[in-house]
Amino acid sequence: MRFFGFSCCFLALSSALFFTAFGQGPGTAGVTVFEGARLITGDDVPPIENSAFVVQNGQFTQVGQRGRLRIPAGAAHVDLTGKTVMPGKVDLHGHIGFQHDVDGTMAKEYYTRENLIDHLQRLAYYGFSAVISIGDLVDRSDLHGGRTNWGDVPLQVRNQIIPGAAFFRTAGPGIAWPGSGANGHPARTDVPYPVTTVEEARAAVDDYAKMKPEFVKIWVDDRGGRTKKLTPPLYLAIIDEAHKLNLPVGAHNVTLADAKLLMRAGVEGWLHLPVRMGEVPDDELLSIIKERIAKKDRPNMWFNPGAGWTASSRADWDDPLLRETISPQQIQAQWGDYLAKLTPEQVDRARRNLKQMGATNALRLRAAGMKIVLGSDVGQSRFFIGWMGQLELENWVWMGLTPAEAIIAATRDSAAMGGFNTGMVKQGKMADFIVLDANPLDNIANSRRINKVYLRGLEVDRAAMRAKWQAAWRTIQPQ
Repeated sequence: MRFFGFSCCFLALSSALFFTAFGQGPGTAGVTVFEGARLITGDDVPPIENSAFVVQNGQFTQVGQRGRLRIPAGAAHVDLTGKTVMPGKVDLHGHIGFQHDVDGTMAKEYYTRENLIDHLQRLAYYGFSAVISIGDLVDRSDLHGGRTNWGDVPLQVRNQIIPGAAFFRTAGPGIAWPGSGANGHPARTDVPYPVTTVEEARAAVDDYAKMKPEFVKIWVDDRGGRTKKLTPPLYLAIIDEAHKLNLPVGAHNVTLADAKLLMRAGVEGWLHLPVRMGEVPDDELLSIIKERIAKKDRPNMWFNPGAGWTASSRADWDDPLLRETISPQQIQAQWGDYLAKLTPEQVDRARRNLKQMGATNALRLRAAGMKIVLGSDVGQSRFFIGWMGQLELENWVWMGLTPAEAIIAATRDSAAMGGFNTGMVKQGKMADFIVLDANPLDNIANSRRINKVYLRGLEVDRAAMRAKWQAAWRTIQPQ
């Protein structure tokens, strides 16, 4: 079974590689046993009460109940009594690198190694162990004999072990009809390959393949009639060329008609729901999904429900987790008017709508065999890094998942569909986990009650991160 993404090549790395900033020093270079927590493993099993798990060289080596493991002599012990542990989350739909998180502005000039790593550290602060970013600023062919000369920062950073940072991979710039790709801020709109002919479409894929992306992203969306979109001959040529080169395809599309053609052509992933804007999956689309699974024809299909922040209340936005990472000025500038006008009735209506969307759309696709995975669309204007993924996870419960199902989707399933060796507390997996002060199975919002985050078995120094970010807030000029 082939998950897209390249296999993690860092499994045997010594923990000495982690010795630099944010407290990820060599103190756990030996063996550490974590004891006493309620353990949510990320699998379809009840939590382990009074658990114990052993970490060595950045991996889980034993997992079970306290007192029943064979603990190596000399192991360090960490007491987590009264805490709950869950695996690190994985985000398969980021747009990081463009946003200046001190003031919220966006520009291509911000797409530097330093800024990208800052974004990965913000994800780590929220308990994300890995991310695939899309629409990234990477040098590509302009399809007219030249290059964009945008550099290769995402290619430099991907697959690197960066202390205190989520593991990063890239899906490159993507392909779209000119102007119909990444929308929002103008800094992003010209990043995808712009194609209008089948010849350009195939040439774009051939150039795209040279950067070895996790998947080929395509946008099939006329943006409410504001622009043209990729036509079937174009996107079918892209899919055909990508699959010839053994590259999976992830699609952003809207209509049921396009969804059926994309599904029949073997698209593996969907960024957002495959069918939106009032249309819902019909029996024919569901039968295509089931047939592909039965025939083992690229059977590992996934989608981001895109529940986002829509069912969140004003009280949610006053949460300390958000206020620790984003300045009051930026929250007010980008969300102040919305939150001031938000009423309990609007929140209740949004939650009812979300449940209806789940029943008629997302959960029907899931029942047919597609995997729900976490994709926060984070990194656009107003989409705060880490926070939007957290709200996405919580909103799934309003959509109809249980807290346990939501956690599995955001950890195990997201990691599997992205090809990451994380997302579970299990022997052989990377030791990426979150220590919580409350049980998210009782209330999914308790997944915000983060006490500590560990990546590759080493504690992330969240206090140092807070201090760095909050010091930068003082440089913001009053509005």
